[in-house]
Amino acid sequence: MSAADRWLLPEGVEEILPDEAFVLESLRREILDLYGSWGYQLVLTPFVEFLDSLLVGTSHDLDLHTFKVTDQLSGRMMGIRADMTPQVARIDAHCLNRAGAVRLCYADSVLHTKPRGLLTSRVPFRVGAEMFGHAGPEADVELICLMLETLGQADIRDIHLVLGHVGIFRTLVAEASLHEATEAILFDLVQRKAYGEIDALLQEAVSDQELRNMLYQLTRLSGGAETLDRALEVFADAPATVRKELADLDAIAKGVSSRNPDVVLCFDLCELRGYEYHTGIVFAAYTPENGRAVAKGGRYDDIGEVFGRARPASGFDCDLKVLAKLTQREFKRPLAILAPTESDGELNSLVAKLRSKGEVVIYSLKAGLLSSAEAAELGCDRFLTKKSGNWTTEKFD
Repeated sequence: MSAADRWLLPEGVEEILPDEAFVLESLRREILDLYGSWGYQLVLTPFVEFLDSLLVGTSHDLDLHTFKVTDQLSGRMMGIRADMTPQVARIDAHCLNRAGAVRLCYADSVLHTKPRGLLTSRVPFRVGAEMFGHAGPEADVELICLMLETLGQADIRDIHLVLGHVGIFRTLVAEASLHEATEAILFDLVQRKAYGEIDALLQEAVSDQELRNMLYQLTRLSGGAETLDRALEVFADAPATVRKELADLDAIAKGVSSRNPDVVLCFDLCELRGYEYHTGIVFAAYTPENGRAVAKGGRYDDIGEVFGRARPASGFDCDLKVLAKLTQREFKRPLAILAPTESDGELNSLVAKLRSKGEVVIYSLKAGLLSSAEAAELGCDRFLTKKSGNWTTEKFD
């Protein structure tokens, strides 16, 4: 690499400069304070750990996005985390070992082998919350409302909340006794919304006309609030499990709407994101300002089973970098006070007192008073000067 190219970074990896870092850190602190006020406790997970522990119970997609390295001490393969949910699940199952509901949150960077979308970072800063130990829709309602509060904290507007439920697809596929390979093909077709191919596959693979019609209808069930009413009609005679899953979805939608009457609620019952590990409701928040979901989550019961303790689980996360870019808020760094560098006990005591009150005080490294332009570059609008034997604060001209 030539000297001229040494400043280049890998594709999808970026530096965070002071102004953006200030916004990121301000949002991080506010969001973690928000989570704390809801009873969610912060955990810090390792950035790298043994691969066979990091990827247990996760999807093939997450495996592909995980960097692998060899541990020089043990010779075992390690992975750099691409997601924190499995690590948080391990903390609940193995480390805390509490009987009741556990609320945990996190805020830290992860690393992906490749971007998940156009112009997305390979080093997203994930902030999220997880609840373990409660299987009822009340937990999902709470987490969805907390996700909406997170976006509200960043003043991200025009939110459309999309709800789905992967359990309905799972149940109907199981009832139809589809071969594993056929299920995989159907899953791919549903994700691509290739309706013609879906119909041909169902006609060939599902002999039961009623089940075939339900699967056919499921792939078309997406839209506004009326979609759920239509689903309740379509699946009125469906297996009891499907009716229970729809009842839970209805309860969650009503619970979220009662707490957030202004949110635009949509449904997509053929949304199968995270199908390999999600077990129930899935949800995502969208805004016209961004081409991808700004926050998403869902239920993934029993993820802790591989760590010795199967527990109901639900959660969400979002990329703080995306929130920082989309925020409508203006984060202003506080202006500072310039202090001369002098061996003066009274001056140093005053500087310490000002800093303890939240002021930013910068010692000048240059003899004499700086010009207004030099002070502005440091972010200073005032300076300390000694008059009549006392240190006072004055504004730059």
